Amino acid sequence: MPRSPSKSTIAPSPVTSLQPADYLKKILTARVYDVARESPLEVARHLSRRLHNTVLLKREDQQPVFSFKLRGAYNKLAHLTPEQLKRGVICASAGNHAQGVALGAHKLGSRAVVVMPVTTPQVKIDAVKGFGGEVVLHGDSYSDAYGHALTLQKKEGLTFVHPFDDPDVIAGQGTIAMEILRQLQGLGGSGRLDAVFVAIGGGGLIAGVANYIKAVRPEIKVIGVQMNDSDAMMRSVQAGERVSLPDVGLFSDGTAVKLVGEETFRIASDLVDDFIEVDTDAVCAAIKDVFVDTRSVVEPAGALAVAAIKKYVASRKTRGETYAAILCGANMNFDRLRFVAERAEVGEEREALLAVTIPEERGSFKRFLEVIGTLPGGPRNVTEFNYRIGSAELAHVFVGLTTHGKGESGKIAASFNRHGFEALDLTHDELAKEHLRHMVGGHSPLAQDERLLRFVFPERPGALLKFLSLMRPGWNISLFHYRNQGADYGRILVGLQVPPKDDKAFQRFLDTLGYPYVEETHNPAYRLFLKS
Repeated sequence: MPRSPSKSTIAPSPVTSLQPADYLKKILTARVYDVARESPLEVARHLSRRLHNTVLLKREDQQPVFSFKLRGAYNKLAHLTPEQLKRGVICASAGNHAQGVALGAHKLGSRAVVVMPVTTPQVKIDAVKGFGGEVVLHGDSYSDAYGHALTLQKKEGLTFVHPFDDPDVIAGQGTIAMEILRQLQGLGGSGRLDAVFVAIGGGGLIAGVANYIKAVRPEIKVIGVQMNDSDAMMRSVQAGERVSLPDVGLFSDGTAVKLVGEETFRIASDLVDDFIEVDTDAVCAAIKDVFVDTRSVVEPAGALAVAAIKKYVASRKTRGETYAAILCGANMNFDRLRFVAERAEVGEEREALLAVTIPEERGSFKRFLEVIGTLPGGPRNVTEFNYRIGSAELAHVFVGLTTHGKGESGKIAASFNRHGFEALDLTHDELAKEHLRHMVGGHSPLAQDERLLRFVFPERPGALLKFLSLMRPGWNISLFHYRNQGADYGRILVGLQVPPKDDKAFQRFLDTLGYPYVEETHNPAYRLFLKS
């Protein structure tokens, strides 16, 4: 259902509009280096070669709180009076600003109360507590937490430290742009920079970066990046006024903001050259790209800029240009890496997902694998295969195949169809990617005499074909589940219909095959969910 944005019902922050010259002065005199460090600007060599453009990574993921937010938070705190610091401060944050406020307040000897959405990753909550912050969880988004923080502020007489809509916070974030332009000269090139790509949540980072860039090097483009499900700034700029989203996506929790700042909206409207939207799969692929070049894992918000550079280059066919991506955070929950790894290949379109219908008859599985070997573009590895017998006539399998570039999944599906295997391209189907791939299975009255085994296969071409070639023609595959996990071996679950009279022959088959295995025919979970 499309989201209908509306004008804000949340009271705007009391911000006095400043001119670019005022912000330039504030950025040059910002107090950030008591706690922040000048983060490196590095060439992403692998990604640069792939894109035929130079990609520079501004490593804000290496700050003490693993995020750029420390800069703006501390600069704001450093400008408070001793009386304000004595009473204490309060902020609302999805996590990274909270850590900056907690650390800054601890350094300055001030109490810090932090209101965070209940959706905030545990790693960020623990980090805030570790810096001495008092955590209050409220609401599903930053905007919900913000409203509750304003209530607590009035009740307890605390000073509110806004995460983005404050000139001192904006100026603190602007020091990143100051460093980028200075560090360009140290990379040994001409100092060329065609565009800076900046993730947007509430807009504090891009407001600071745009003010400095446009004051010092106005020819450099400043391009804002948003998730396609959290695009409040883009919608606001298009509408000419701030609009509030009824809901926001939470994959990139660091940019999940329903309403952008009043001052940040004004600055972005005046100074940002363009905006790009990216989706979840593109961000997962970008997280992997950053890892390949840096061996570091950034959070989703931290990878937005890299995802946007890839989209920008693909749409404009640029070559020989130089782009900077601000890696704005690395507060990633470890458990989310499983999802990121699953979706990264699809986001890069290095994997095609298809539903293929094949005849439910002996030998059809082997013929299907042989067709894979003849697909256009050369050999392809099977990355996933899910199947459960369900019909006496037709078998429906969910299969993943490696690709050599974008746009191949449709061609692969067409090739299967030409060979007589009806195929449906699911590469861009969210339901299939998120859920159906894990749900292929169930009880089947056709699975008589079924034996269930877990195998460890070597991850190399021909391993599965060897398995099928050694099988007796009379043994039918009734279940098959496999997913490539990036290792040099694969874990496979197979159901085989083996009549009891063939038990000795089946054991000889397993011994000849030589693959490690565990028989699970009597496993209680199998008997509950899969066995007829």
